[in-house]
Amino acid sequence: MSLPSFVQLIDVGPRDGLQNEKQPVPAAVKIELVHRLQAAGLKEIEVTSYVSPKWVPQMADNHAVMSGIARAPGVRYSVLTPNLKGFEAALADRPDEIVVFGAASEAFSQKNINCSIAESIERFAPVVEAALAAGIAVRGAMSCTVGCPYEGDIAPERVAYLAGLMKGIGVQRVDVADTIGVGTPLKVQRVIEATLSHYDIDHICGHFHDTYGQALANTYAALQMGVWNFQSSVAGLGGCPYAKGATGNVSTEDVVYLLQGLGLDTGIDLDQLVDAGAFISSALGRKPNSRVATAILNKRNA
Repeated sequence: MSLPSFVQLIDVGPRDGLQNEKQPVPAAVKIELVHRLQAAGLKEIEVTSYVSPKWVPQMADNHAVMSGIARAPGVRYSVLTPNLKGFEAALADRPDEIVVFGAASEAFSQKNINCSIAESIERFAPVVEAALAAGIAVRGAMSCTVGCPYEGDIAPERVAYLAGLMKGIGVQRVDVADTIGVGTPLKVQRVIEATLSHYDIDHICGHFHDTYGQALANTYAALQMGVWNFQSSVAGLGGCPYAKGATGNVSTEDVVYLLQGLGLDTGIDLDQLVDAGAFISSALGRKPNSRVATAILNKRNA
């Protein structure tokens, strides 16, 4: 199959990337990061989450961040909402899309949100219904689609089961997430194929972690199947608190470099993106977790 001519990226750095940082990141820094990402050409940005500050203290400033953003035309701002209480709090901040989540692994679901896969979907059903009634788009994050830290390999049939449950409650598009980064191209293509039993290719996003250095190869494998929407994190920020040893999301800089090398349009200015990654990395007191960003910054400083 020929590759898609255009690829849209969802940068999850402001939410997924920062949520596990132990030191508080000021709202002003988060707002500036969003501004830099949209200035670089990102059209979809996952900004924050509306969860209990007890569990994710880093996201306690969700209202301040959302209300502080100078929104750019044509940019979709999404937020994570784990329940109706979270959705109602988010509603006042006018997100363009909400994100609900579920795991393809029963063990991971129990460890992460203390309920079965089916129960998690039942909990999200009223959230999805309320969002759609309010004219807000809904995306479903499907975690552990390739492997689980507790169960090991995940059968594609389990992914199809989860995708069917999400479709059943009205979720409009889904993320195929390799949460612990154990996927390889063939495994990723098999789980995308399983997801296609419920969603068409235009409503499937790839979300790959780089634990074993396979994220770019997996991105290419998904591109070969026609997937044109991917999630990545500026400067390679983030990881999974419930997946021991899992490293961060694939960096947006690395994905953009790959896509540009393939001649695919992203609408993203790589130099501005590298600057955004350098900004947030400096604020966190470390260097970007991106080979492309590191190479470009070293070249500039040579």
